[in-house]
Amino acid sequence: MSSERGKRRIVTGKVVSDAMDKTITVRQDRLVKHPLYGKYIRRATKYKAHDEQNKAQIGDTVEITFCRPISKTKTWRLVNVLKSGGGA
Repeated sequence: MSSERGKRRIVTGKVVSDAMDKTITVRQDRLVKHPLYGKYIRRATKYKAHDEQNKAQIGDTVEITFCRPISKTKTWRLVNVLKSGGGA
């Protein structure tokens, strides 16, 4: 048995869409170093997360965690809202 089983992957990102019911789209930005030139490039990944109470709004900084598949593209759920954004 691996000790990884009890751990959950947690990601911090910014809400870029809350148009769907009980679903938010969270964008995680990261810096990646170019293999040849050494310059840092900004890359982003978007996740769809389950938001049961529709708490998060566009611009909020949130924490999401990996969970069982809820739908075809939704395998994350909202843990908490870290910082409230200014809106769209």
